Amino acid sequence: MPEGPEIRRAADTIAAALVDREITSARFGLPRLRRYARSFVGHRVIDIETRGKAMLTHFDHGQSIYSHNQLYGVWRVVAGHRLPETNRSLRLLLQTETHSAILYSASDISVWQTEQLAAHPFLSRLGPDIMDPGLTWRDVSLRLAEQPFSERELAALYLDQAFLAGNGNYLRSEILFAAGLHPGSRPQDLPLRTRNRLARQTLLTAHRAYATGGVTNPEARVAALKSQGVGRAGY
Repeated sequence: MPEGPEIRRAADTIAAALVDREITSARFGLPRLRRYARSFVGHRVIDIETRGKAMLTHFDHGQSIYSHNQLYGVWRVVAGHRLPETNRSLRLLLQTETHSAILYSASDISVWQTEQLAAHPFLSRLGPDIMDPGLTWRDVSLRLAEQPFSERELAALYLDQAFLAGNGNYLRSEILFAAGLHPGSRPQDLPLRTRNRLARQTLLTAHRAYATGGVTNPEARVAALKSQGVGRAGY
């Protein structure tokens, strides 16, 4: 499943194609949503927001499209209106005069009034977004010290979207390894200095993954491995 950095990168690509542009054509692949398609035509996308692993496409008339890629969903953005050849099922298509943004294979899609999104059953349970530029390592450290988070093993805590939205399997593994912590450790048993180190590494690893497209090794190590002829899977 894509994690926070991958969803944010996808959102950035979609935003470059859609934000401040008028939708000329819209299509939903799920029958229960097809009646909404016409309501988006002629309106502009004003923002592509991510909350953890969910994406919110906001429009100027007060509606938003919620989508969650889950295991198999994937976004594609192409120039023009000719869609890629694929065996995947089209779930959402948004087109401007110049570009097409297509969501394939996802099934968790819904249309909301933007002002009512706080009541969304998934969004309402999320903790801070790991990719939120306003989130600091001090915020993460304080959150680690809160109950009930402080009493849980890190292996489970770092998959809990109520703790940090957007975290997941590969980020959890890389963060704990880089911080030098056993997955069975609990925040309440960590000295403050160690907890702060974990908090710093949490954001450093997530933002590095975003910047590099999923590479979590430090830049110097990547460069050294590349110089040895090691491929992407190795570095």
